[in-house]
Amino acid sequence: MHILIYTAGGAMHRLQQQRFILARGIPLLALLLLLLMQATAAAQPAGPIYTIRMEGVVNGPMIEYARRAIQAAESAGATALIIELSSSGGVLRDMRVFAGDLAAARVPIVVYVTPAGTQSGAAGAFLLSGAHMSALAPQTSFGSPYPLTQVDAVLTEQTRNLVLDSVANQLIAWNAARGRNTEWLDRAVREGVIINNEQAAALQPPAVDLIAASREELLVLLEGRDITLANGQRVRLTTIGRGTTAIEPTIVESLWLTLADPTVAFALLVRGAMGISLELASPGIGVFAGSGVVLLIMAAIGLVALPVQPWGLLLLLGGLFLIGLEFFTPSHGGLTVTGLALLVIGALNLIDITQAPGTGVAPWVVIVVGLGLSSAAIGGLVLGLRSRSRPTFTGQSSLIGKIAEVRQPLQPRGMVFVDGALWQAISETRPVQRGDHVRVISVHQLQLIVRPLDEEATENETS
Repeated sequence: MHILIYTAGGAMHRLQQQRFILARGIPLLALLLLLLMQATAAAQPAGPIYTIRMEGVVNGPMIEYARRAIQAAESAGATALIIELSSSGGVLRDMRVFAGDLAAARVPIVVYVTPAGTQSGAAGAFLLSGAHMSALAPQTSFGSPYPLTQVDAVLTEQTRNLVLDSVANQLIAWNAARGRNTEWLDRAVREGVIINNEQAAALQPPAVDLIAASREELLVLLEGRDITLANGQRVRLTTIGRGTTAIEPTIVESLWLTLADPTVAFALLVRGAMGISLELASPGIGVFAGSGVVLLIMAAIGLVALPVQPWGLLLLLGGLFLIGLEFFTPSHGGLTVTGLALLVIGALNLIDITQAPGTGVAPWVVIVVGLGLSSAAIGGLVLGLRSRSRPTFTGQSSLIGKIAEVRQPLQPRGMVFVDGALWQAISETRPVQRGDHVRVISVHQLQLIVRPLDEEATENETS
């Protein structure tokens, strides 16, 4: 009997020991597994941190460059792609689509408006909203005094409101998902609003995620941030103490980005037109004409990526035409002055700023081009007047008998080049084509009376 009781008591004691081991061992085993998983994760190298810089005008070419960077970051399993935005303007039709690309990216996207003093305009409003993390440097701002969406005036009021609502709702959805302030968005879409870094941080909740004075500070502040991608994947950023890798534009992308700048396109357009005018005024081997055509093609490629106002472009081309016409029909500066006025007005209104806020030809470039063209015109006018006044002081015999080159066909009136200057001329006998040579036989009221050289040869043979 005692033996049975002892045996039963031992079994119960062993059972209690097993239960104690299981109760203590399972949590311990789970803790060990968790530590092992964390150690394994820590042992795996984190993906690279890529950076790109978006400066200038945010338009089609720049967005294609940024899309390539996003694809490269996704393929490399990057920790994040940091877009440093220093643009002051952009094309609304392109930026809205690209903001959707940022929100749908399979890699964390950080949009950082930098350096200090940058007014990122409408580009900042769209890209900061679409990014997974948004940041501003001190003394920066985003937003535009113009509405973030332009609606065609031919649409009914109901349709316009539907379009505006769709844009506002999309921006609100992106910002709300990141826990950012959304109160300013509807007004920005319909009326326009500008918010600086201090105002953005003071809103409750803030309109942006971070305020960072430098890229290094930004990396510190990003450490440990949890991001949810569009596919539902949650990512925790590990950025502190790490370097970054820049994704630079290719040669083709750099050329395209340069041409799509409104100021560059304007300068190319002016230089191309002037090259063709010089070739027509002084026919040669075609160097001026060839270079002018190339420059005009490059200007056209750049303007295609921008919302150009047709009437502004027509004024600009009309001004260039009148300035070039001065080479063929001297008007003592009248055509040049009119052409310069049209050129300046057209250049300043070349880009539709309602479709591309913050975008346009730099005024200082317009002033420089205008001063350069006016200086050249004044110099040419002075030289022309001096040349034309020579017969008065030296006598008509100074030009009579000289051979001149026809620059504008004589039908019978045209232009010839003789003794270093352009002269109005009248053919005494028959029309003469450009490039032919004539001899001056008399001067009448500052107009040359000329005769084709081939007629002189015929007369000599006859005699």
